[in-house]
Amino acid sequence: MTVMHVITGLGTGGAERMLANLCIAQQQNGASPAVISLSPGGSQRARMQGAGVVVHDLGLRRGIPNPLGLFRLAKIIRHEKPAVIQSWMYHADLVALLSLWLSGRRSRTRLYWGVRCSDVDLGAYSLSLRVVVRLCALLSQFSDGVVYNSQAGRIAHRKLGYQSRRSVVVDNGFDTGDFAPDMAGRKQVRQELGLSEDAFVIAMVARYDTMKGYDTLLAALPRSRDAVCLVIGAGTEALAGKTGVVPLGERHDIPRLLSAVDALVSPSHFGEGFSNAIGEAMASGLPVVATDVGDAARIVGDAGLIVPPRDPDALASALAKLRDDAVLRRSLGEKARAQIERSFGLRRSIDAFEALHNAAAAPEKATS
Repeated sequence: MTVMHVITGLGTGGAERMLANLCIAQQQNGASPAVISLSPGGSQRARMQGAGVVVHDLGLRRGIPNPLGLFRLAKIIRHEKPAVIQSWMYHADLVALLSLWLSGRRSRTRLYWGVRCSDVDLGAYSLSLRVVVRLCALLSQFSDGVVYNSQAGRIAHRKLGYQSRRSVVVDNGFDTGDFAPDMAGRKQVRQELGLSEDAFVIAMVARYDTMKGYDTLLAALPRSRDAVCLVIGAGTEALAGKTGVVPLGERHDIPRLLSAVDALVSPSHFGEGFSNAIGEAMASGLPVVATDVGDAARIVGDAGLIVPPRDPDALASALAKLRDDAVLRRSLGEKARAQIERSFGLRRSIDAFEALHNAAAAPEKATS
């Protein structure tokens, strides 16, 4: 085995989908990546296993510390002898390092951590998460490097005290075959949801979480005359009954739903690194209104509108600008798709990960 991936869980989040896309593409190209999830289940586990990717879980439960997981992973590492371990997100980063030490293979297996966010407001989350992040900052020097998915993430974590031997930014990548404009799908989905053909429909694709800025969206919608917003993600059912909102909960047909939309909104307050939702919408030919958080401005470029975070008036004004100008929407949407095809295609991300992992694995191959 060359590369073993370790991730906290395999739900529908951006990191999980990016990992699944990477491993499925590699499996189809003849590689044999393996994935270890700290927790069981998840939609992306089913996707990967369906494509032939080997997936194991350590049986851990969120919020319940269990040191047995470290020994289970150490045993797998000793058995599989990966040349490289790529971990994804804070808990998996920490568990991967400790387990690699326990396995006795630290000198022979390279370890790259994965950071998928930027300037997280840790005060908004649990004490356990804050402890894990602080431990990661202290122990980062013992990894062989950290892979960030955004420039903003690298800057923010350096401020947190991350001192890795190497830091690399690998942008998220998007399959422009899966995510593409679809006029036939637009009509069908609108009929299913009871939306008229001439309605101005926007979408927000994000779990219901403090960082995502749902409060800003809810404050902006009443000022955005006639706008209808599909809110898609785990926990969004809680928004039922809110003005202008159609809550769809967690869905696994995002490309199809985006076909019915005129624009995507991403009102995050903090913490975003490289938003998958933004990239997927742009690949689908949609203009984006996003807050200036993480790398949003770099990703969107001139293919959308960037507004300050926590500013409902600015968000409402940007949405009104798109609502009132169909020509602008079409022009920005065309630019958005071209931007993804040019700079953020899935193949670019796969090539970047493979180049990093192959270079790291070379010393192990030479001595094995």
